[in-house]
Amino acid sequence: MKIPELKFGNITAKIPIIQGGMGVRVSLAPLAAAVANEGGIGTISSIGLGDIEDSKRDYGKMSKDALIEEITNAKKLTKGHLAVNIMGVLSNADDLIKTAVKEGIKIIVFGAGVPSKLPEVVEDKSVNIVPIISSARVASIILRTWVKRYNQIPEAFILEGPLAGGHLGFNYDQLQNLEENSLERIIPDLLEMIKPFEDKFGRKIPIIAGGGIFTGEDLIRMLSLGASGVQMGTRFVCTNECTVSPKFKQSYIDSNKEDIVIIKSPVGMPGRAIKNPFLMGIEKDGKQKIKCPYKCLTVCNSDEAHYCIAKALVNSYFGDMDNGLIFCGANAYRIDKVVSVRELIAEILTPFDKS
Repeated sequence: MKIPELKFGNITAKIPIIQGGMGVRVSLAPLAAAVANEGGIGTISSIGLGDIEDSKRDYGKMSKDALIEEITNAKKLTKGHLAVNIMGVLSNADDLIKTAVKEGIKIIVFGAGVPSKLPEVVEDKSVNIVPIISSARVASIILRTWVKRYNQIPEAFILEGPLAGGHLGFNYDQLQNLEENSLERIIPDLLEMIKPFEDKFGRKIPIIAGGGIFTGEDLIRMLSLGASGVQMGTRFVCTNECTVSPKFKQSYIDSNKEDIVIIKSPVGMPGRAIKNPFLMGIEKDGKQKIKCPYKCLTVCNSDEAHYCIAKALVNSYFGDMDNGLIFCGANAYRIDKVVSVRELIAEILTPFDKS
């Protein structure tokens, strides 16, 4: 099998791999640019950017300025395809989307929410809108809403299965039945559901599968199911170009399968993370004292939250693992070393015919 290109909207990537947008500060310019330089699509996460202290005074301005800096830096490092990932629950999500578009980003990936009004925010029709979904039902809601309001459909969908890292689009019961909610089950349903919309608009809506994709064989399996490409996040954490602390990367390398657990996030969604002293302390003490100066999430009630997720994720980025939350995918324990992005992508593409 030859390496297929990934095509959607006005984008053609040489390899069918999108690097997942991992916050806080995991997916920054160096990582995104390195993936883009190898022919994939590199993603900058817009979540948790900006100086911590300055953001207390003006969170909106600091996060916006920091996003502009990341986009500018990435463009200096690559001429390849770059995306920006936006969480719908961010209090300044619309502003960050408009900022990314103004800075020339042509792919907006939208997760953690149903993007009912996203076409209103992204007025530039040359920009490709790619919602993250977890089921055919959610895709159906988006498609029906967009067609009715805007006579428009997304350029592609990223379908995240239950093995993904970070915040998950599944409830706790569904996460106990991984096989029933697997990508192998969801992809055929999704392909069947979107076909009438593809027929109506006369174009394909590519599906990019994510969650638990680890090897080239996994990529081939997703393509055989009808996906047009894959999104991979966890595998790119332990690369030289990912700028998280070496201690963060070592947490992946040192982890066992049993260390990877489902947690309840202050965002109100289940999440997948590595069990560490921070999480064990939360289990024991129940709650940390929180005084929120940021108001970065619309769904976070600081009076009820057990901890500040933004601070916990920033702590991990800087290497304070005893006070940090370590998000990861279900297969993080399989990583045993740090490599370059080039080496990793070459390994993933090994099963393909390079001729």
